[in-house]
Amino acid sequence: MVGIELFVVFLFVVSFLAGLLGSLIGLGGGILVVPVLTLIFRLDIHLAVGASIVSIIATSSGAAAAYVRDHLTNVRAGIFLELATSTGAVLGALLVPFLSSRTLYFLFSAFLLLSLGPMARRLGEEVPSGVRPDWLARHLQLGGAYPDRVLGRVVAYEVTRVPVGFAMMFVAGLASALLGLGAGALKVLAMDWGMRMPMKVSTGTSNFMIGVTAAASAGIYFWRGDVVPVIATPVMLGVLAGSLVGAQLLLRLSNRRVRQLFIPIILVIALQMLLRGLGVW
Repeated sequence: MVGIELFVVFLFVVSFLAGLLGSLIGLGGGILVVPVLTLIFRLDIHLAVGASIVSIIATSSGAAAAYVRDHLTNVRAGIFLELATSTGAVLGALLVPFLSSRTLYFLFSAFLLLSLGPMARRLGEEVPSGVRPDWLARHLQLGGAYPDRVLGRVVAYEVTRVPVGFAMMFVAGLASALLGLGAGALKVLAMDWGMRMPMKVSTGTSNFMIGVTAAASAGIYFWRGDVVPVIATPVMLGVLAGSLVGAQLLLRLSNRRVRQLFIPIILVIALQMLLRGLGVW
C-alpha cells in the first residue's frame, strides 16, 4: 500500500512540473508525462499515452481559461485550425493499434527534432515584423492584439500563410492521438513559424486547442482500456495545478524567453525517446 501511495505522490509532483512547463511553452503536460511514464516507470507507451490524453484535457481547461481572460489566445484562429487537428486526431486514434511501440518512439523523436530548426533560427525575435496577411487571413479576420506586460504596450499582429498552418495542424492532430502529446510542439510551430504569430499568442492559442484535439480521441482510448485510473488521476490533477501556475508565469516572460525555454526541453526529450526506440535506454 505504501508503494502505491508513493507512486501516486511522485506521479503528482512530476505531473505538476510537466503541466507548469507545458503551459509555458504551449506543449501540454503530455510532452513530459509520456517520457516519465515510459522511461522511468517502464509502462507500456499505450498506457502512458492514455494517461497523457486525459492530462492534456486538464492542461487545456486550466491554462486556456487564463490565457483567454488575458487576451493571449487568438480564439478565432484556434477554432478555425481545430477543424484540421480534430480530424487528424480521430484518424490517428484509429491507427494506434496497428503501430508498434518502437514505431511510436521513433515518430515521437522525429516529430520533435524536426520542429527545432525553424524555432532556432528565430531565437532572438521578440515580435514578428513585416507580416502581410494573406487573403484567407483577411477574410477570416485572424489578426489581433494582446497586452504585453514585458514590453509595456499592446502588441498588434497579423496572420499569414493560413493554408500552411492548416496543413500542419492536421499533422499535429495525427501526432496528438498517436503520441499523446496534444501535439503542442507542432501547433506552436505552425502558428509561430508557419503563420507568423507572436510566440506568446502561439502558446496561448495552442493551450486553447490541445484539449479539444485530445478530447476528439480520448473516447477511443477509454473504450480500448488504455486509461488506468490509478495512473491517470494523479497525472491529471498534477498537470492541472501546474498549468494554472504556468499561465501566471507566462505573463511575466518575453516572447524571446519562451522560445529559449522551448528549444532545450524539446531537444532533451527527443533524444531520450530516440534512445528508447533504439533499445539503448
